Amino acid sequence: MPRIIEVREGILKKNDMLARTLRTRFSDARVSVVSLVSSPGAGKTELLHKTLATLTHTHRVGALVGDLATDRDARRLAQAGVPVQQITTGTVCHLDAHMIAQAIDGWDLASLDLLFIENVGNLVCPASYDLGEHARVVLLSVTEGEDKPLKYPTIFNTADLAVISKIDLADAVGFDKHEAYRNIHEVGPALTVTEVSARTGSGMDGWLQWLRQPLPSRR
Repeated sequence: MPRIIEVREGILKKNDMLARTLRTRFSDARVSVVSLVSSPGAGKTELLHKTLATLTHTHRVGALVGDLATDRDARRLAQAGVPVQQITTGTVCHLDAHMIAQAIDGWDLASLDLLFIENVGNLVCPASYDLGEHARVVLLSVTEGEDKPLKYPTIFNTADLAVISKIDLADAVGFDKHEAYRNIHEVGPALTVTEVSARTGSGMDGWLQWLRQPLPSRR
C-alpha cells in the first residue's frame, strides 16, 4: 500500500504544478475558466448548451468537453457557434491538467472571455484533479436524491458553486429541497447554491449573473 500512495501523491503533485501553470496562462490571457462536474445524466451538457447560446451574444466563449467515448456532446455544444474541443479519455474517469494543456494547444486564449470545461460524469475522481480553472461548479440533479453531498463530500467541499439542476422535476420526483440544502451546507458550509432548469429556463438568470461576476481564483 505505501507504494500505491507514493505513486498517487506523485501524480497529483505533477498535476497541481501543471494546473498552476495553466491558471497563470489563463489569467495572463484574461480568460475566466469554469469547470463543471457532476454524476452522469445530471444535465451538464444541456445547461452548458443553453449557457453558451445565451452568452455568445455578449461574451467570447468556448468549451472543452470530456467523455470516455464519442464526441456527441462536443458536436451538440458546437451548434451554439462557439469553439469546442472534445477530450476523449478512454478508460480514464476524469480530466487532468495535462489533457487540458493538450486540448488548448494552438488556441488563442486571448480571444476568449470565458472558457468552460465539462468534466467526465463522475463525482469521485474529478475532486482530486485541479485543471487550472478559476471556479469549479458541481451539479446535483433532483433526480439523484438529496443525499449525494453526504455520499460525495469532497467534490462539494472543493466547489465554488452548487447548482441544483432539473429543478422543474422536483415535485414530480419528490425532491426535498430543504434536505438537499442542509446536506450541501453540512459538507460545504459557505457554498453558494442556485437552482436551475435548463429545459424551462427557470433560474438561468441567476446562473448567468454568477458567471458574469469576477470569479474566484482557486489557488
